[in-house]
Amino acid sequence: MQVRRIARELALLSISQLPSKPQKLTEKNYEDLILAAVRSLVEEAKAMLVDSGGELRRASDKLLESESRMDDPRTTLKSSQATTAEAIALAETAINRAGLAIEFPELIQVSKQSEIRDYAIELISKVHEHRQEIGDRLTHALVDWQLERLAMIDRQILQMAVVELVYLQVPTQIAINEAVELAKRYSSEDGYRFINGVLKTVAKNI
Repeated sequence: MQVRRIARELALLSISQLPSKPQKLTEKNYEDLILAAVRSLVEEAKAMLVDSGGELRRASDKLLESESRMDDPRTTLKSSQATTAEAIALAETAINRAGLAIEFPELIQVSKQSEIRDYAIELISKVHEHRQEIGDRLTHALVDWQLERLAMIDRQILQMAVVELVYLQVPTQIAINEAVELAKRYSSEDGYRFINGVLKTVAKNI
């Protein structure tokens, strides 16, 4: 359903910008969620650009050091190329996030705004309300990983999916598929495979 798909994305992007107390959450309107989502995307884009700049400086420093130390130029070049490639990838992701921040307010124009807002708030509220139980389920499903060490976006996608699976009785395949789609859009390149595997384990354990 398109309404819930938009609501999931809105909840994911705005959750870190909104209060955790249920009463304050319910006071938020649709525009508040949109603004929180845009702020989240902009902040992430800024952080990625800073990281990208740092990677480029590291690549430059490696080349300068190699020239002064007479290191093997081929080894140094490969290392610098790898670092530069990481910087470019970060910059590309940052640009994509900035682009999403520009496009996201278009969601204000969609119909059924109240339904989208209500489902997004429900997802966020239940993530906060059942945080300990959700964490326990995810920790049990993770193999050789600690929940707190996951990237924040991956952790939030997993938490929302568990809410749908356990507390909102969303059909298993739909909840997992929607989480995977969010991961393809916002997580790292292979993040969706990891999230798919964890949620399948969670579903088996329910």
